[in-house]
Amino acid sequence: MQKTNETKHFVESAGIDVSKLTLDVFLYNQKQHRQFANSQAGFELMQKWIFAIVGDEVDVIYCYEHTGWYCILLGQFLYHQNLFNCCINPLEIKRSMGFRRGKSDKTDAIEIARFAWLRKDELTSSIPMPMKLIDLQRFMSLREQLVKQSTALKNLEKGMLVTTQKVQGDIALKIIKQSLKQLELQIKKIETSMEDLIKTETEMQKNYKLSRSVKGVGRILAIQMLLHTHNYSRFDSWRAFSAYCGLVPYPFQSGTSINGKNKTHAISDVKMKSLLSMSAISAIQHDAELKNYYHKRVDEGKNKMVALNIIRNKIVSRIFATVKRGTPYVELGKFAA
Repeated sequence: MQKTNETKHFVESAGIDVSKLTLDVFLYNQKQHRQFANSQAGFELMQKWIFAIVGDEVDVIYCYEHTGWYCILLGQFLYHQNLFNCCINPLEIKRSMGFRRGKSDKTDAIEIARFAWLRKDELTSSIPMPMKLIDLQRFMSLREQLVKQSTALKNLEKGMLVTTQKVQGDIALKIIKQSLKQLELQIKKIETSMEDLIKTETEMQKNYKLSRSVKGVGRILAIQMLLHTHNYSRFDSWRAFSAYCGLVPYPFQSGTSINGKNKTHAISDVKMKSLLSMSAISAIQHDAELKNYYHKRVDEGKNKMVALNIIRNKIVSRIFATVKRGTPYVELGKFAA
């Protein structure tokens, strides 16, 4: 789990704007700015620079936005140096900025430092993703790109078929079919490689198998659950994960309207939300209990998307329960008299 700041007495916050090649670092209270390389050598120089200004025995918050691959090595370095570091969703920081004119790496670093300093009593230190999960993420990212390419080619093929008078022997269509076949083989190879990688780590393999025991949870959702939860170490409960995914309804009231409907938050993990929606649809078709529950809620007047969201939450709770118990999911309805 994440480190708390209960025993910390912060004297400074370092806002770090991360790009592919550089780190722009701003010290909020000292009003100091400097740029470093986004590399191991750059990380070490940054640490020496900050220590030279504020000392090496005081508490500093190192805060940066989650920028995908570009921030991974920085997070690993800060964590292993036992430095209090916070990897924050960029949307959260942007919401705190409000409207502003212009943009630069330095101003971004200033805003990040300000964000961290104003929330120093609330933030928790991030724990970076283990290297095996990073390797798994690399495979998943590559698979996602290949699936996008495959979808684009299939759409192109459909368009060409409309305008092609003679399909047999058409060179363009032949190339598309060959490319699609090759992409399919590559995607299958990546999926096999992901499962082989999971088998190399006992806890990861166990949790993967447990999540697959829940109806509606396929290979890709099970792997994404490992990645998004850092092998079920990132969130304290299934409710916290559901909130992160944007599945938890919150009261919506405006002006004199006090009877507004509950809504899920627009700021969410769109990828997980989509995967869980597909999982819920599959579960409704193959899980008798969830099928009956869904239709019951719809018959009672619930909006279909609201009812589907309830199923999404039930799937998340089942996954977390199986992992916590350490035993596969069992359909109790099977044993009912």
